[in-house]
Amino acid sequence: MNTAIKPAQSVELAAHELEAEYFEYSKAANPISANLISRIPYHCFPSSLYDSGPSRLLPLDLSESLGCEGPATGPGLCANFIRLNANDTLTLAPNATSQVLYVIDGNGSLSYGDQTFDWTKGCFIALPGMHHTELKASSDARFYYVHDEPLLRYLGVKVTEDRFNATLYPADVANAKLREAAADPRAQDRSRISILLGNRNFPQTRTVTHVLWAMYGILPAGSIQKPHRHQSIALDFIIDCPEGCYTLVGTELDSNGQIRNPTRVDWTPGLAFVTPPGYWHAHFNESDTEAYLIPIQDAGLQTHLRSLDIRFS
Repeated sequence: MNTAIKPAQSVELAAHELEAEYFEYSKAANPISANLISRIPYHCFPSSLYDSGPSRLLPLDLSESLGCEGPATGPGLCANFIRLNANDTLTLAPNATSQVLYVIDGNGSLSYGDQTFDWTKGCFIALPGMHHTELKASSDARFYYVHDEPLLRYLGVKVTEDRFNATLYPADVANAKLREAAADPRAQDRSRISILLGNRNFPQTRTVTHVLWAMYGILPAGSIQKPHRHQSIALDFIIDCPEGCYTLVGTELDSNGQIRNPTRVDWTPGLAFVTPPGYWHAHFNESDTEAYLIPIQDAGLQTHLRSLDIRFS
């Protein structure tokens, strides 16, 4: 429904006035509450989407629900699964400023511009977007892959420069840093046991790129990460977990600081799911074994805009 204020009488408009509209404030200031723009939906993407078959890129596309041009998993980000069978190659060429890959399984090599390096299971890779990326697998490989092409598409812009170099975070180094964080005597008193991937080009935001934020975390056996929220979308990937791990998500807290009428997301290894911005969420591990997860968010951009607003119950 178009609620634009109509002219009192029919007038002849010049060509440069044809697209102008005017809205009474209360009918336009909150398009989400007015159902003029859709909320970001909850959604889960199982590992069965990529655990067999030919080499391929699988966008986790929610653009129809979002009412935007796709593929897109959120208004500014697109998450993907990649399956790359042994000896196959795949070219990545989004119009993006920021890309992050996590190697779920396999090993091989990567070329970006004049940079070439090898990757193995458990590595993280951060890439800018001026050049195409070529992935080559030496063994059957799978990736979790997030980039910001939907943001650039919305803005109507093209990448004009790389803000950082292609960067490898080797699995052994990332795992050692995570174990170091877990071994800290104060770890159990913190809101979570995790590390954030950073890049020396972004000292203010301390994020993996200027747009993306990537966390590598442990959910210890028998633990609860209490309800928290932030204004960045979270594209969560479960690396590994036992039965009994899950997330509760909802819009409000009750008087005890617990999520009211939550939606439950049960974890399975290789699962990806969307946590909408501004929603309270809490993670639970009711087993006797650790679980591992990777949330990737647009929190680099939100931090730069001073709008991330992380809160805990």
